[in-house]
Parts: sequence; C-alpha cells; structure tokens
Amino acid sequence: MSAALPVPTAALPPAAPGTTRLHIRNMVCPQCLRVARRKLEQAGLPVEAIALGAADVRPITPGQPLPPTEQLQAALHAVGFELVDDPRDQLVEQTKALVVELIHYTPADQQPLLLTYSHYLSQRLGRDYAYLSHLFSQRGGLTLEKYIIRQKVERAKELLSYQEATVADVARQLGYSSAAHLTNQFRQVTGLTPTQFQALGPGSAGRRSLDAVVG
Repeated sequence: MSAALPVPTAALPPAAPGTTRLHIRNMVCPQCLRVARRKLEQAGLPVEAIALGAADVRPITPGQPLPPTEQLQAALHAVGFELVDDPRDQLVEQTKALVVELIHYTPADQQPLLLTYSHYLSQRLGRDYAYLSHLFSQRGGLTLEKYIIRQKVERAKELLSYQEATVADVARQLGYSSAAHLTNQFRQVTGLTPTQFQALGPGSAGRRSLDAVVG
C-alpha cells in the first residue's frame, strides 16, 4: 500500500543550517510535493522539508556545492515545475501558495471571507497588502483579488462535482454571503451557473486541474 500523501501547506520553518531553500513554481497539490521531492533527490539533493512553493535541500556531502541551477531547472521543468530566483517572483509565488493552501486545504470554518484576505496575507507574509497586490498584478498577470476569486470558483467546482452538495452548501463552505454571490462570481469565471455546471456531471471538461489555474 502506498504512503498517504501529505496535506499541502505553504509554511516552512526557518531553513536549518546547511540547507538551501529553493523556491519552486507550480507546486500546488499533495502529488506535487511527492514528485518534486523525488526529482530533487534524484538530482542528489536530500530534501529536509517541503511545502507548497518551496523545498529545503542539502548536499549529500556537507559543504559540497549544489548542482548547477541549469541542471536543477531542467530536472524540475521535466515534471512541470520551475525554479524561481527573483525575490519579487518568489513573493508572488508565496502569495499564491498561501491562497491555494487556504482555499483548497484549510477547513472551511478556518477560512476568512474574501474581504479579510488582505489582513491574512499581509500578516503571513509580513508585507503591506497594497504592496503585495501591486506586485502580484505587475508580476502575476492578473490582480490578486481575481486570483483569489478564481481559486474559490475552482474549489466550488470541485465541491459541486460531488453531486450531493447544493449551491447553498458550497457558498456557505467558501464563505460567500449568499448562494447568489457565489453564482455571480461562478458565472463570471466559467460562463455557467453552479447549477448548470453541476448538471454536466462528474469528470466534466469544465473543471480544470488545479495546476492549470494557479499559474
């Protein structure tokens, strides 16, 4: 029997002495953590800790330099990941990872409403939200608010695909003020109402994989 996949988190403790923190784009799910770990270890880098968007690695021999960046980049790119070197892009990826962790992997009763995401992200990242939002728009290609909405809609699609969930149930779980509010945002993103999407049935092409949404 295969080992259970870890529950993704966007938080890592401070890097331990002798380790290097790598920032990695597109790590968004439990399977991503396992695949990234395997690729890094195949490249000769034991993984001390791993989370959404980051991994702490150390060389097999203490004091030995890490493999060339180009070699690591090629290994990760082969499985859909990418090293992120620019500190501004690293901050954007950290922001994305926090949003994904919160919406997709945090119990509903612990999720803030959209209006309080600004405080949550600012507190977690230690940066002013206005700066985070501006940087996200500049480096990420869309506003942070729209990114949050897309993730909430994607999570709604997943919950609706279970069929037994009602639109009102999903709206409540995702912190919407009403089913109508969810329906409005859902239609803006997908062109369908939640009810129309649910009628398509499980496995519909209307549901994109999470890694196609986070970029």
